[in-house]
Amino acid sequence: MSPSLSEKFQYQEKRKAVDLSHHLSDLSRARATSPLKGLARYFGRPDLISLAGGMPNEAYFPFAAISGDALVPDSFSIADSQSESSLSWLWKLFGSRKEKTTSVTIPKYPANKDDITLKVALQYGTATGLPQLQKFINELVEKIYQPAYLDWTILVQTGNTDGWSRAVTTLCNPGEAFITEDWTYPSALAGTAPYGIHPVGVLMDDQGMRSDELRKLLAEWDEGARGCKRPHVMYTVPVGQNPTGVTMGLERKREIYDICVEYDVIIVEDDPYYFLQMGSYAAKLDPVSQAMHADPESWLSSLAPSYLKYVIDYQGRVIRLDTFSKTIAPGARLGFFTCNPRFAERLERAGEVSTQAPCGFGQSLVAQLLTTWKYDGYVRWLQGLAVQYKSRRDFLLDALREEFDMQMSIGTTSSWKGCTVYTASSKPRAGSTRMLEKRAYGSKALFSLVPPTSGMFVWLKMHFENVPGFQPDEEPSTMELKLFVKLAEAGVLIGPGRYFSSDEDNASPVDGHFRIAFSYASEEDFTKAVKIFGEVMREFFKE
Repeated sequence: MSPSLSEKFQYQEKRKAVDLSHHLSDLSRARATSPLKGLARYFGRPDLISLAGGMPNEAYFPFAAISGDALVPDSFSIADSQSESSLSWLWKLFGSRKEKTTSVTIPKYPANKDDITLKVALQYGTATGLPQLQKFINELVEKIYQPAYLDWTILVQTGNTDGWSRAVTTLCNPGEAFITEDWTYPSALAGTAPYGIHPVGVLMDDQGMRSDELRKLLAEWDEGARGCKRPHVMYTVPVGQNPTGVTMGLERKREIYDICVEYDVIIVEDDPYYFLQMGSYAAKLDPVSQAMHADPESWLSSLAPSYLKYVIDYQGRVIRLDTFSKTIAPGARLGFFTCNPRFAERLERAGEVSTQAPCGFGQSLVAQLLTTWKYDGYVRWLQGLAVQYKSRRDFLLDALREEFDMQMSIGTTSSWKGCTVYTASSKPRAGSTRMLEKRAYGSKALFSLVPPTSGMFVWLKMHFENVPGFQPDEEPSTMELKLFVKLAEAGVLIGPGRYFSSDEDNASPVDGHFRIAFSYASEEDFTKAVKIFGEVMREFFKE
């Protein structure tokens, strides 16, 4: 097997990114530096007296300092927390363990040259973000993502939804199409619709987007039949794919990257769940245990790499979107781009006339936290989070297995080919008069799932063909809506699958879907919700 293009380049000396500016949209090309923001290049002069900008004097900021108690980096164990969760009832009974915290303070004025201050953070700033935050992000990107070219650049944004909005309008003109997975993040679709920029879905498997289907789409693109030119932008969520929860490995990313080089496609890598990789699922009653990583560095080395990695993106055709929403707090409204400098400059121009810069409160608090924890502390925090979310996933899946009869098989068709699939049917209930009937006629499949390997969601495929009276020509979205309403009225809210479809018009006439989040609810609420879900499902399928 001949080496891929990215494999050929991995042993060569790093170079600067190639010029990909021909991908810029008309809107992006038309952007000039904001006249007032352009003055910022003079602000570094110590002898400068500025009378140009309309900046309020910091003496009138009503905050003299902001302080808070932050959790320490090792607040969450990196041991498999399933064994710990069995004692959770004891903590609830006798009181929870006291949280360990450390104090962080942002003063208005600096005591030292490099201090983060409210004087700077709460003032009008540049779209590039606080210098201390930039420095930390640069260290993070260099050590973890290890970009393959020399002149990569980071730029803050207000979360990945803002990041995608800026990226797509920087790259696409109205009427164009972009490539994505056949199921994807709804806001990514909704955000492009008003611009007349529409998605084209590619089938997935257990690693996300299929490279063979991507090549087929690009090679067979018919501009006349499609009504637009061949897409030159891809939007993808490769880790903890939203909504399916699958994780794309190195080789698949290489395959897709090489196809994107061949057909000149820019990859926008939306990766909010990168640090929530949790591996395969093993039920609590199964005699299977997974080795836990004893230290943060071995854990980091186990993670699927970013498209930025030195063995993949040697040209600088990836715009990576990172966010602190899943690792610190979504209310901080803070994330960052990593991309080539030409794209970064255009994205900065877009930011300085829209959001300008993320909120100074959020920036300063997150920056102070990260510089207090330092790189090693943040990585330890991230590993603890990954273990916590793995425990949540396992608890929800175990609860579903207790409520339903779950049969395991290997998928053979569609996007689940080769996946470990759990198919649920009703469990015979003690004392049920229908137990003999079930033994005689079997039990109908209600739904199927593939355990997620990253992220925050379980993706269910419904078997509506087993609903009595189901008509093949009935819209699956209609069945989804009926079941969604019944569940909501019973007290459980889950996400209808049609929200995530890149092409609702060509949906399966049989399959409906739902997305269930395991990120927020308590174990008590999970247990209650699964019981309600089981009752509604049995009634809906007339079990």
